[in-house]
Amino acid sequence: MAAVSPGVYKKVLAVRQAYSFDIACLLMRFFGSMLNIGVVTMITLSGYSFLTAGLSSSLIALSIFVVTPRVSKRIDERGQSAVVPKAAAVSLAGLVILVANVALHGPAWPLFVGALLVGFYPSPQAMARARWTYLIRSGRLGEAAPDLRTMFSYESVLDDAAFIFSPSISIALAAAISPVAGMVTGGVAFAVGVVLLCASRSTEPVPGWGDGGAGAASAAAEVEGEPAVVAEQPPRKSLLATSAAVRVLFVTYAFAGSFLGLFDTATVSLSEDLHSPDFAGAVLMASGAVSMTMGFLFGMVRLRAPLPKQFVVAACAVGLSFGTMFLIDSAPTLMLVALLGAATYAPLLIVANSVCERAVPDARLTEAITWLNAGYTCGAAFGPTVAGAIIDTFGTMASFKVGTVLCLGMPVTAILCYRIVKRNILPAYTVVEERGAGK
Repeated sequence: MAAVSPGVYKKVLAVRQAYSFDIACLLMRFFGSMLNIGVVTMITLSGYSFLTAGLSSSLIALSIFVVTPRVSKRIDERGQSAVVPKAAAVSLAGLVILVANVALHGPAWPLFVGALLVGFYPSPQAMARARWTYLIRSGRLGEAAPDLRTMFSYESVLDDAAFIFSPSISIALAAAISPVAGMVTGGVAFAVGVVLLCASRSTEPVPGWGDGGAGAASAAAEVEGEPAVVAEQPPRKSLLATSAAVRVLFVTYAFAGSFLGLFDTATVSLSEDLHSPDFAGAVLMASGAVSMTMGFLFGMVRLRAPLPKQFVVAACAVGLSFGTMFLIDSAPTLMLVALLGAATYAPLLIVANSVCERAVPDARLTEAITWLNAGYTCGAAFGPTVAGAIIDTFGTMASFKVGTVLCLGMPVTAILCYRIVKRNILPAYTVVEERGAGK
C-alpha cells in the first residue's frame, strides 16, 4: 500500500533556483500568519476595545476572502511580476493606515479602512506552489525534478513554520517594544519578500504555459534556454464557478477553518478559566510543531491508493480526530485532542493540494490554491464568532461540543463528493513525458 523513501527531500533541496522564491514566499507568509492575532494585539495594547480589534481582524479576513482569489486569478492571467507589486502596494498601504492610526490614537473608522485594504495581500502559499509546479511540470528541471507530492509536503512544512513562529514574534515585539512593533516588522518582511519574489523572474510561470498555444511555446522556449515571451491571457470565469473539484475543496477547507477557529477560541477561553493564559499558547505551539513534523514525514511516504480515496481517508481522519473535542474537560484532555488532531491535519492539506493540482489547468494553479485558502479564511471568520456567542451563553465546554458537529462536516463532504472529485481529476503527466512521446 505504501513505500517510505527517506531521501525524497534531497531533490527538493537540490533545486537551487527555488531558494530565492521560497525565501521570498516564507517572508511573505510570516506577515500573513501574524495578521489575525498581530492586529488584535496591536489594537488592544494601544487602548482600543476588543470589539474594535475583533471587527478589524474580521474585516481583514473578509477582504482576503473576497479580494485575494481575484488577485490570484489576475496573477495567472498576467504573471506574478506584473500583478504582485500592485496588490502588495495596496496591502501595505492598508497596513500603514492601521499602524499610523494606532500610533496617533486616531478614531476607529480608519482602522476599518486599513483592514479592508490589507486584504489585497497576494497569496505566497499559492505562488510558491505554482512556481514549483511550473519548474517540475514544464520539464525545466529534467531528471532532477522532485516529486510534486514531496514538494507539497515541503511547502506544508514552511506553512506550519510561519504559523508557529510569526504570531509569537508579533506578540513578543508588541509587548516588549511598542504595540505597533510586531506588525511593522511583519510589513517590512512582507515588502522584502515581494521584492525578492519579483526579482526571481527566471522561475516565474509563463501565463498560459499549461494551456497550449503561446504560453506553452514560451515555456518550451525556456526549457531550450531561450527567453520566454510573456503573453497576457484573456479574462476567464472564476474557478469556483467552473470547477466542481475546487468547490468541494473550498467547502472542505471552510469546515476546517470553522472548527479550527472555534477550537483556538475555546482553547483561549479554557486557559482563562484555568487561570493559566500561557497554556493556550503552549497548546497552539505544540500542535503546530506536531503538524509540521507529520507533514515532513508524510512527504516521505509513497501511497499507491488513488488520490480521491486518499482525500476521503485524510478528511475522515481529521474530522474524527478533532471530533473528539467533545471529550475535553481539562487541560490534559485539551492537549491530547490538539496533538491528535494536529497529527492528521498536515496530510490532509498535502493531499488536498495534490487533488487541486490534478483538477485544474497548470496555468490556473495560483487561483485554485488561493480559493482553498479563501475557504479556510471564510470558515476562520465564522468559527470564532460562533465560539464567542456559545462561550458567553453556555460556557467553554459547550463550544467544544459544537466544534465536534463542525468537524463532522469535513468527512461528510468528502464522502458525499467522492465521485465528483474522482471525475474531475486529470491523468498525471509531465510536459517532458509528452515531448518524449512525440519524438
